[in-house]
Amino acid sequence: MSTKVKPYKDSDLNKKQQVTKMFDTISKEYDGLNRVISFGIDIKWRNKVVDIVTKQQPVKVLDIATGTGDLAITLTKSGAKEIIGLDISDGMLEVGRKKVAAKNLDNVISMVLGDSESLPFQDNTFDAITVAFGVRNFENLEQGLSEILRVLKPNGVFVILETSVPTQTPFKQGYKFYTKYILPTIGRVFSKDQSAYAYLSESASVFPYGEALNNILRKIGFIDVSNKPQTFGAATIYTASKK
Repeated sequence: MSTKVKPYKDSDLNKKQQVTKMFDTISKEYDGLNRVISFGIDIKWRNKVVDIVTKQQPVKVLDIATGTGDLAITLTKSGAKEIIGLDISDGMLEVGRKKVAAKNLDNVISMVLGDSESLPFQDNTFDAITVAFGVRNFENLEQGLSEILRVLKPNGVFVILETSVPTQTPFKQGYKFYTKYILPTIGRVFSKDQSAYAYLSESASVFPYGEALNNILRKIGFIDVSNKPQTFGAATIYTASKK
């Protein structure tokens, strides 16, 4: 199980409340800083997630922790007729709604305020469910994954895109230096919330990845669990299904 890291160490709020506050605060700067921090490689990773979902020929897709809607918008390439982007931060969703409207995708994408650990949907609703850079922000990881399993249709596909830690030299050392020193510095210089990018770095370093996360998915009840490291292991794409 992951170590519980919170954005604001001196706050009495629980992790979920702190994460909501953090993303509300950085919502307007998030897209630009995210491109800088990832060198734009996150776009390539998201496209790979969409390729996996497209093979499912989905009609209805749920994108959890949708943030400003980058993945939800890209998922329109999958041919899905309905895409729901869900997030606990209304600030992030508001940015996403403007992006969706600008692309005239309101008839396909709905941006919904909601909690991943108590999903407002019936059992067996979605052909595909995605989470990009969001599972490590769950207050209760197993509860969130159980809810995802509940609303996923049998034989549906669940895809996670999440940061991970490279294991091979010299990428391991380079990644550690970048996340410990460079990423927080970028956050301090360019962000209104200096704690946010330190949290994003720290939470990535302690979150279970690879076979550790695979085993948690299997424990919850997912089948056909697999993972594929991306860009020397800086991120990993996980796929799973439901009986």
